[in-house]
Amino acid sequence: KPCPNPRVIIPRRLIPHIADKPVEVDVRSFGVRMPPATNESPSYGILGLMGIIPPALAWLWRLVAPRGFNNPSINGSAKLASEGVGSYWPFATGLRVKQANLLLEQILRCKNTKYVLIPNQHIGAYRIGFAAEWISREYLARRGGVNMKMDRLVPARCPLLGYALEEMKVDGQQISSRFLRPERQETLGIEGYDKGAKILYDFFAQELAAFDVPELHPIGKEILRCFQNNGTIEDYCAIIPLGLE
Repeated sequence: KPCPNPRVIIPRRLIPHIADKPVEVDVRSFGVRMPPATNESPSYGILGLMGIIPPALAWLWRLVAPRGFNNPSINGSAKLASEGVGSYWPFATGLRVKQANLLLEQILRCKNTKYVLIPNQHIGAYRIGFAAEWISREYLARRGGVNMKMDRLVPARCPLLGYALEEMKVDGQQISSRFLRPERQETLGIEGYDKGAKILYDFFAQELAAFDVPELHPIGKEILRCFQNNGTIEDYCAIIPLGLE
């Protein structure tokens, strides 16, 4: 039965804990569906259990927003597709570059927010479902967010994946380095990892080409040039600092 008054407004007092003022966001996570990856069957499923990424890289991931492995919203034969800028592009209006600029300005304003990449489905050859997200949330919650020292991080072999943790212990359980740095898996190895990194780079290059326009924010242009020049993780941090010591 249709609602007799579709414009009825629910009183605010009936909805508790509404946030109508700015709030702090300590950590923003980006989940990525990863396929299995081995040296014999390479794929982009090379992300370790949790990647700490600088703001400049976080912006690139927001622009590309890959849907990833076995995502039901992917149509056709493509194994990897993009949700579009910010993951909300199908619902936005106007030009993509304007949305890209808004996202970058938000990142530049929120200097204390940290960014992490978390895989689901697979880490290299291992089927992990959503365990990486559960473990990462528990780990970050107990540490009070991304506040570790830089000496606990190591650059991921693929710069797009930021920094990996040297070690991780949750509830007294040591996480194997094979899950933190997938290139250490015997079935994947450095060769298979590098093949997967190329797949990821090629996809990013394809998607980011649409944002290489004069209207792009000046810092956005700098980040894009860094990507096009195969910049290192240190190069991305030099554009917008990671914020860790």
